[in-house]
Amino acid sequence: MHAGLVREKSFGTTKDKMLYIEHCANSRAVTIFIRGGNKMMIEETKRSIHDALCVARNLIRNNFIVYGGGAAEISCSIAVEAAADKYPGVEQYAIRAFADALDAVPVALAENSGLQPIETLSAVKSLQIKENNPHFGIDCNDVGTNDMCEQNVFETLIGKQQQILLATQVVKMILKIDDVISPSDY
Repeated sequence: MHAGLVREKSFGTTKDKMLYIEHCANSRAVTIFIRGGNKMMIEETKRSIHDALCVARNLIRNNFIVYGGGAAEISCSIAVEAAADKYPGVEQYAIRAFADALDAVPVALAENSGLQPIETLSAVKSLQIKENNPHFGIDCNDVGTNDMCEQNVFETLIGKQQQILLATQVVKMILKIDDVISPSDY
């Protein structure tokens, strides 16, 4: 391995020194250097960078996206509610409960954004149904539009699939443990 430039550089108020190795041939390695006022700040920054890198990795593995702001969950909730009508009896209640659980994400987004959660969800849900457009979500940034396509708010499809799959598996496990639904029921 050959380096084009090796230098020592001082930084910060404590005059800490770091060795820089630059212009390496065929190098694909990078270093992210994090400094902060306290350990908690550094750990939170590390966690955020890790999350961002995982999103980038997921986009490389599978570049399909869904629109964020709770738009995907609202769209799924509408579809699950429509499917519930096709089932008679007790099964219909379980299916509707699943649709309600999907609504928890947009409700939390609205609540955390200082919006009225129930009214906001109802408005966005009716907008999705009326316009037949699954891109409508919670306008958390108060941009003035609920169209997540216009706001460029999106999530990876693989990440969303994993979230819903994991949540569903946890619920099934809890139901089995509590003997609420026996294994022969599904």
